Amino acid sequence: MTLLELNHQVLRTDISGMPLEWVGYQDAVRLYHLGQVAYTCGSLLYRVRGGICARTGRRSIIEVNSIIATQGHNHALTRRGERYVPPLNNPALFKRDSRLCLYCGVSFRSRELSRDHVTPISQGGLDTWNNVVTACRRCNNHKAGHTPEQAGMQLLAVPFVPTHAEYIYLQGRRVLADQMEFLRAHFPRSSPLRERLARISD
Repeated sequence: MTLLELNHQVLRTDISGMPLEWVGYQDAVRLYHLGQVAYTCGSLLYRVRGGICARTGRRSIIEVNSIIATQGHNHALTRRGERYVPPLNNPALFKRDSRLCLYCGVSFRSRELSRDHVTPISQGGLDTWNNVVTACRRCNNHKAGHTPEQAGMQLLAVPFVPTHAEYIYLQGRRVLADQMEFLRAHFPRSSPLRERLARISD
């Protein structure tokens, strides 16, 4: 295995297929070794060779797939359902908005972007998913402590709160095609993120 290959993340789900988190290959191997993996999906990512058994003379091999379902159900997540609100952070926000400034519509690198409060905090706005958008520094500075209407600026998309499955996608570093297909199946049909990803892939 090359170092590049080792950078791929494994998508972990519960036994019902609910996406839970991304894990590195070491954690995935540990889950296989402990018998926690109920079944696998997706493509073969790693073939990890272990030690040689003194009794049989055979070397252990663990094959790690891109998606692994582990024992148990996440009942707490199921109960929260539509009330789930993921933690807000800039990397996930920028990825939600496709790294576009939602005022000028230009694509930027992450370090050139900022978090803008549509209704400024100084005017009673909150630091929540449905009140923040990605903005380039120029647009953010121009808007300053105003609403888009007060600043004469048009907001290109309505901010929204990601679902749990959408947030798992937003947390992924290098999401593989089979992982993306699996996650998209868990997005709401009306998801703005589903529409944005469809436009990117066209």
